[in-house]
Amino acid sequence: MKQYFGFVALGALSLAAAGWLFLGQPQTASGPPTTQRTETRSPPSSRGTADTSETGFDFYVLSLSWSPAFCASEAGRNSRQQCGLDRKFGFVVHGLWPQNDQGYPAFCGTDKSERVPDSIGQSMFDIMPSMGLIGHQWRKHGSCSGLTQAQYFEKTRDAYERIKLPADISSGDQTKRLSADAIEAAFVDANPGMTKSGIAISCEGPRLEEVRICLSKTLSFRDCPELDRQGCRSNAAEIIPIR
Repeated sequence: MKQYFGFVALGALSLAAAGWLFLGQPQTASGPPTTQRTETRSPPSSRGTADTSETGFDFYVLSLSWSPAFCASEAGRNSRQQCGLDRKFGFVVHGLWPQNDQGYPAFCGTDKSERVPDSIGQSMFDIMPSMGLIGHQWRKHGSCSGLTQAQYFEKTRDAYERIKLPADISSGDQTKRLSADAIEAAFVDANPGMTKSGIAISCEGPRLEEVRICLSKTLSFRDCPELDRQGCRSNAAEIIPIR
């Protein structure tokens, strides 16, 4: 064919996360959705069906942040939850973002300071290791999903668990330099049904920052050409190791 893309603070991934881009300009969730593109579906799964409340957007983007890159950033230095010396994260979830073919809804809740209870947030720490990140993702993106907090974070985990991380990239055992195309190809090879038109790489300077994967509302792989066009095109993206 893209960080506390928030990966993400995560206290502040959040909010580096807050600065990561979606496609186009934000739209209100009440605006008419554009026509959904034909999906490229993964093999049938018994897990999850479309929720009738999930309206006002066309699909999801699952953003996976490469935690070592975030922790090496200015924002990451202030996130002990994600980047402390005992925190050895590789890919973490920046967020599950409702997205339209053009633009995206954001901050759809009436309470812009709404908090996520610890009982929900702490259950996500293995894949979203910061309450700051979790709260920000709910307020900006989850509030536009039509789901309750519990349903939204359950769906986020479900989306993450459907992705097989390429071992040679996710191990983080040493510095690697791969082209953005090679990183995309590794994810496509590991995930039957995914195509290069349904994934985009985000870079922060020369470093791999995020991997963004497009999913239908039932969490099947689908193409998203607009996102693909905005992806990193680096010929030598650096994947810094887990420290």
